[in-house]
Amino acid sequence: QVQLVVSGGGLVQAGGSLRLSCAASGRTFSTYAMGWFRQAPGKEREFVAVISGSGVMTHFANSVKGRFTISRDNARNTVYLQMNSLKPEDTAVYYCAAMTGTAYWSQYDYDYWGQGTQVTVSS
Repeated sequence: QVQLVVSGGGLVQAGGSLRLSCAASGRTFSTYAMGWFRQAPGKEREFVAVISGSGVMTHFANSVKGRFTISRDNARNTVYLQMNSLKPEDTAVYYCAAMTGTAYWSQYDYDYWGQGTQVTVSS
């Protein structure tokens, strides 16, 4: 069982930055790939980024590539999403999730989810 606690959301102006954190419980954190998803009002939850258990491999949605980075600290059981050059269309509730599967782009392949955190980007 893995519990995930998300923090770091808030209100920021367009062009600004935010860093989200996701702290995990348990001693097997490094065995999970960790993903970030987001859900805007009236839209489906969408994939944002993922990082492998070792931190070597990352993938990003095209919409955030070059602006967002994902990293993890396995010693602290924490994964981060650094969001730069934020746009109003990045406004959403952001979730972190843990998986042992391979379909990192699919929310259905994740085993554990954190609570969401609201990110609002004003124009």
